[in-house]
Amino acid sequence: MPNHKKQALKKVTTHQLQEMKKRGEKIAMLTAYDFSMAKIIDGAGIDVILVGDSASNVMAGNETTLPITLDQMIYHATSVVKAVARALVVVDIPFGYYQGSSGEALRSSIRIMKESGAHAVKIEGGSEVKDSVLRILSAGVPVMGHLGLTPQSIYKFGTYSVRAKEEVEANKLIEDAQLLQECGCFGVVLEKIPAELAKKVAEQLQIPVIGIGAGPDVDGQVLVMQDMLGINKEFKPRFLRRYADLHGVITGAIGKYIEDVKAKEFPNQQEKY
Repeated sequence: MPNHKKQALKKVTTHQLQEMKKRGEKIAMLTAYDFSMAKIIDGAGIDVILVGDSASNVMAGNETTLPITLDQMIYHATSVVKAVARALVVVDIPFGYYQGSSGEALRSSIRIMKESGAHAVKIEGGSEVKDSVLRILSAGVPVMGHLGLTPQSIYKFGTYSVRAKEEVEANKLIEDAQLLQECGCFGVVLEKIPAELAKKVAEQLQIPVIGIGAGPDVDGQVLVMQDMLGINKEFKPRFLRRYADLHGVITGAIGKYIEDVKAKEFPNQQEKY
């Protein structure tokens, strides 16, 4: 096997993400929630797969991320990990499984790591979750932070609009990002914040900063797979670029299947035993 092929198959680690930031190589991250899609995404060469609590929306049809349980997240994570040969797999700790105490946060993280085989966890919040982050890290579990629009706090915010536009909130976000780095997080996601603020945070931190709706001047990008592939047609934020129209492709294929079945054209002579 040629050397470049071996390099391409090398397992992505948190350390490699740090090295990518140092040399200015952007990090590509997508969500996945099941074996089949994770296998395709990993095979395509993605760096990081996020088993996001967005599964609550796109897989279960809930209005928010809040209803999904730890057991359900572990189920999705287990399915994804089985498919992955190269990417780093990060799993969201869902709402209600780390806010109560640092001990609860640690137990949730250990369950995710032991039962799914994932490589890291992601937790929303800054100073308010410091104790939980430290407790999880003390057990040797890598942690990714998440600041800006934190969907688990939707009822506190009351809207999915851009965060940290005002100086007070922007300053807190910068402080929280630095705090997460000091605690030992290997990276942080910034969601739906002004591009200039995201750039400032990325320049100040030594750890990778991954953006979603945070402009181009961060260390990497993450999108929800169903959104960028055009499976989900309703969600249309400014930051989303659709790279395919799978909704149209799938609808067309199903329509043709129905037509062939009704017309008795499927199965044909070659398709029977």
